[in-house]
Amino acid sequence: MDLRVPEQEKSFREEVRTFLQESLTDDIRQAGKLSTSVFAPVEQAMAWQRILNDKGWAAPHWPKAYGGTGWSVSQRAIFAEELVRAETPPLIPMGLHMCGPCLIGCGSEAQQQEYLPKILNGEHFWCQGYSEPGAGSDLASLKTFAEKDGDDYILNGTKIWTTYAHHANKMFALVRTNRDGKPQQGITFLLLDMDLPGITIEPIVGLDEVPEQCQVFFDNVRVPQKNRVGAENDGWTVAKYLLTFERGGQEYAPGLNVMLEKIRLMAEKQQTVSGPLKNDPVWQHKLAALEADVLALEFTEMRIKSALSAGKDPGALSSMTKILGTELLQKVTELRIETLGSQAVIWQPQVLVPGADQPVIGPEYAMTAMPHYLNSRACSIYGGSNEVQRGIIAKAVLGL
Repeated sequence: MDLRVPEQEKSFREEVRTFLQESLTDDIRQAGKLSTSVFAPVEQAMAWQRILNDKGWAAPHWPKAYGGTGWSVSQRAIFAEELVRAETPPLIPMGLHMCGPCLIGCGSEAQQQEYLPKILNGEHFWCQGYSEPGAGSDLASLKTFAEKDGDDYILNGTKIWTTYAHHANKMFALVRTNRDGKPQQGITFLLLDMDLPGITIEPIVGLDEVPEQCQVFFDNVRVPQKNRVGAENDGWTVAKYLLTFERGGQEYAPGLNVMLEKIRLMAEKQQTVSGPLKNDPVWQHKLAALEADVLALEFTEMRIKSALSAGKDPGALSSMTKILGTELLQKVTELRIETLGSQAVIWQPQVLVPGADQPVIGPEYAMTAMPHYLNSRACSIYGGSNEVQRGIIAKAVLGL
C-alpha cells in the first residue's frame, strides 16, 4: 500500500479547506466546537449533512455509483482530518456509516433505490435497533420477536440504548423469527418506520443531562415483509457485514491527532511551579507514547480503507481498530483532563447548548473536557464491547 500523497492531492487539501471556510455557518461551527460525543446536536448535524450532500461529499466512503465521491484512500483521509481540524459537527452515523453501506452490500435493488438517496439527503434519519435488556454484547440472545401474518411481520418486544430514537423516522433492527436451533440462525434484519402504530419511545437521560439514548417498545407493530434485508433467519449474516462498518469504518486517527495537537497547545498555557507544563518530562513522555500509538492506529486504518477500496473484507482488523481507537480516545481525554487540572472539573452543561448565551467559567478550551471524558467512558462498550472484539480476534486470527 502506497501511503504517499500524490501532488494533485496536496491541492485537494486546500480545496477542502476552502470549501469548509465558505460553507460552515456560525451555528454549525458552534455545534461542532461544543460537541462532546460522536453524536452532534441533530439540527446542526443534519444541516451540515445537507450542505455536504449538495456538494456531493456526504458519503465519501460509498461507491461512486451510489452517491460516493470516488476519492482515493488518501483523499478520504485528508477530508476526515480537515473536518476534525475545522471542528465540524460529526454526522449522524447510523444512516451514512451503517445502514447505507449495509444496503449497498446486502440490500435489494429496490431497497437501494428507495433508501440510499434519502439517507444521503437526510430525509431518512435512522436509528439502530440491536441491543435489548439482557442482549447487549451477547446480541444473539435477543428476544424481540417477529411473527409472520400475511405480507407482514407482527413485531413485539423492546430495544434499549437506541441512540437518537426520539429523533429518528427509520430503524434498522435485528429481530427473532425462529426460536429453534442456534440463536444466530433465527434472526432476521428488518427496516421499519418509527411512526408505526404500537411503537413507544422513552428517552434515557445521561450523566451529561442529555437524552442521547432511548428504550423503544414494540406492541403488535406491523412491518411489511418487503422491508426485510437478506433472507429470513439470515439476519446474523447481514448484521456481521454491517458491524464491519460500525466497528472498523470509523476513522479514529485523524480526530485523535487533532486532539493531541490541541492538548499540546493547552500545555503551553498551563503553568506549573517549574514553568509551562509542556516542558515537564513526565507529561512529555505521556504525550509521546500516545502519539506513537495513534500513528500505529493510523496505519492500520489505512490498511482497512485500502482493503475496502479493493472490494475486500477487512475482517478482524475492524475489531482491532475498534479496540485501539476507543481505548486511545479514553487515554487522550484522560491526558486532556490531567493537562487542565482543576480547570477541567468545572461543571457547566448549560454552556454546551448551541445558541445558549451563558457566561463561561474558566478558559473556553477547558469547558468540553470533562463532558467529553465522561462520554468517552462508554465508547469501549457500545458498538460491541472491546471484550467481545478481543474474543473475535482470538477466534478469527489466533484460532483459539
